[in-house]
Amino acid sequence: MLAPIGEEIWTAEGPEVEVAGFHYPLRMAVIRLGSGGLFIWSPVALDEGLREAVAALGTVRFLVAPNSLHHLYLAEWQSAFPEAEIWGPARLAAKRKDLTFDGILEDAPPATWEGEIDQVLVTGNLITDEAVFFHEKSGTVIFTDLLQHFPPGWFSGWRALIAKLDLMTGDEPHVPRKFRRAFIRRRAAREALRRVLAWPASQVLMAHGAPVRTGARAFLERAFRWLF
Repeated sequence: MLAPIGEEIWTAEGPEVEVAGFHYPLRMAVIRLGSGGLFIWSPVALDEGLREAVAALGTVRFLVAPNSLHHLYLAEWQSAFPEAEIWGPARLAAKRKDLTFDGILEDAPPATWEGEIDQVLVTGNLITDEAVFFHEKSGTVIFTDLLQHFPPGWFSGWRALIAKLDLMTGDEPHVPRKFRRAFIRRRAAREALRRVLAWPASQVLMAHGAPVRTGARAFLERAFRWLF
């Protein structure tokens, strides 16, 4: 249910979601902070097994939606863990008026997880703003939709062709072309990604694709070379 991928960080796979006929696998991450509280990144559908596994690790303190696309399960997690705070970018808070956000993700970490999790807000994209995180203890850089990678055969028919053209499939994760074209303020994006590239990354986690476990810094430089 929960798989450790480093010191004080675990992942869990969620049921697929469908967007315009494309099926996407989902992944969430759980980070245990020094206080013992849990930072839940991009929560997936919650069932009893996952709820019990998470509760066994500690007290859920933060439910974090990293962009305005990954928010479907916030309400059910808040219901299960009513003491947890909900955090997300300003564009998501404006979109989900039905939720009460305790904090807005900005271009620096709040005091509550500063020193353990760093963050950069990548803005200037028409599709979404995305908070990219760095878990310092495990050296994990965490992306949501800006990096994606689907295995061969995941899509079929015309969807496979579109996925290939969009760089969703291939030899390693890429920034999909739709996201590249949606950057209307590339200078802001470059400034944000320079900070990401400066992190001492050991591995890269993403919501849609297998983690990159070796050569993380070189991989990130390749993935964002187009931007520079």
